[in-house]
Amino acid sequence: MGLLSWIVLGFLAGLVGGMVTGARQARGCIPRIVVGVLGALIGGALARAAGVGTVSGINLGSIAIAGLGSVLLLLVLEAIERR
Repeated sequence: MGLLSWIVLGFLAGLVGGMVTGARQARGCIPRIVVGVLGALIGGALARAAGVGTVSGINLGSIAIAGLGSVLLLLVLEAIERR
C-alpha cells in the first residue's frame, strides 16, 4: 500500500473507531488519521496472528480490521486517561 492509501485507510478507520467508542481523543483529521493508522497496524497484527486476514488495501475487510484495531487503541487510551 502506498502512503496515500494508508492516509485514507487511517482516516476511515479512525472515523469508525471514534464513532464506535465516542472517544474524544481523535478530534480533527490528523489525530484521526494517526489513530486509524496505528489501529490498522494493531488490528492487522491481531488478525494475522488469528489467521483471519490482513490489511491489504482499501476494501471493506481492511477497513473492518483497521476499525477494530482503532477501537481497541481508543479503549486503551481512555482507560489510561481515566487514571
